[in-house]
Amino acid sequence: MLPALAIIMLMVAVAYKPAPEKEKKEKIEWLTIQEAQEKCAKEKKPILVDMYTGWCGWCKVMDKKSYTNKNLISYVSEKFYPVKLDAETRKAIEFNGKTYSFNADAKTHELAIYFSGGQLAYPTTVIIPADGTEPQAIPGYLEVKDIEPIMKYFGEGLYGKQSFTDYQKSFKASW
Repeated sequence: MLPALAIIMLMVAVAYKPAPEKEKKEKIEWLTIQEAQEKCAKEKKPILVDMYTGWCGWCKVMDKKSYTNKNLISYVSEKFYPVKLDAETRKAIEFNGKTYSFNADAKTHELAIYFSGGQLAYPTTVIIPADGTEPQAIPGYLEVKDIEPIMKYFGEGLYGKQSFTDYQKSFKASW
């Protein structure tokens, strides 16, 4: 027979459940455009650029609502090199062998002008296809339901093989 203290300790041990560890919140590991290009040189994937400004309210909403969706985070992490680009940064940025600078007249960075085709709006989601063709800019706030077909269209390598309009006809949302 076990002594009373041993029985009590056994009962406490069986009943004790450690506090659950705080779940690690998944998030997108944003890169610089230079880091994305280096990774792309080793393994081809499209580059996703979240082009924002510090004063843009909808950019902040997109960060809080769209870029926190665990399905989106998982998909982007697997299929893309994700980049955050402050469209008003004053730093020179090299992209594809060319150096881009802040354009004081436009009050924005030349790379943001290039990525958006001169149609500056924030936020703008830019996809640089894995084959290195011209960046594709999608201006405006995108909810998860809006961004899912875009991510999958590029992430599955359908850009340039099927029109987005045709792709949308058979697309089934899963996020």
